[in-house]
Amino acid sequence: MIGQQLDIVTELDYNSDTYRDAYSRINAIVIEGEQEAYSNYLRLGEMLPDLKDDLAKLAKMEMRHKKGFTACGKNLSVTPDMQFAQEFFAQLHGNFQTAAAEGDVVTCLLIQSLIIECFAIAAYNIYIPVADDFARKITEGVVKDEYLHLNFGEEWLKANFESAKAGLEKANRQNLPIVWKMLNRVEKDAKVLGMEKEALVEDFMIAYGEALGNIGFNTRDIMKMSAMGLLPA
Repeated sequence: MIGQQLDIVTELDYNSDTYRDAYSRINAIVIEGEQEAYSNYLRLGEMLPDLKDDLAKLAKMEMRHKKGFTACGKNLSVTPDMQFAQEFFAQLHGNFQTAAAEGDVVTCLLIQSLIIECFAIAAYNIYIPVADDFARKITEGVVKDEYLHLNFGEEWLKANFESAKAGLEKANRQNLPIVWKMLNRVEKDAKVLGMEKEALVEDFMIAYGEALGNIGFNTRDIMKMSAMGLLPA
């Protein structure tokens, strides 16, 4: 497996037009993802005033990540396609905003602290072995922070599990299928960067399932909820 990864890395031409074209969209997605996270954590701070300072710290970390990934694009002389990225996140963004307007903390945490963080962790872990040297160093630092962000959501939802359970199941049903659409949309570009869709799906489902387990769901619940990702959004 390691030998195969090394073969992929040696075949990648980070300066080719094909690579840089695909990178313009992938880079934009991670930049926009960090911007979404920044805004979402600040919004959650308004909804959970007792945790406002903690959430402000998480938001600040996300903004630092955004700057790091912006630097990755500049390092390859790539202009990120931000319009593509905003469209990519549009459904999750809209669902978060709707939930926030309704004061639905559970749905907001599922979208940001579980779905988006697990999506990021999966993508960054798959990307690190095939990244250029500059981007690898940035991404290795970022992924360590993302585990802290995932843990924040887990801990709050675990502490409020009984009251949050039904809301989590509903929010999962509404939002997990969107992840599949997102993965399908980025499949070709990710492959150009040496990232296989199957590996992204596997890593996401492992991280997401572990998070649901940490919150309090049993194995049967996790399997049932994970299967929602196979339904059309």
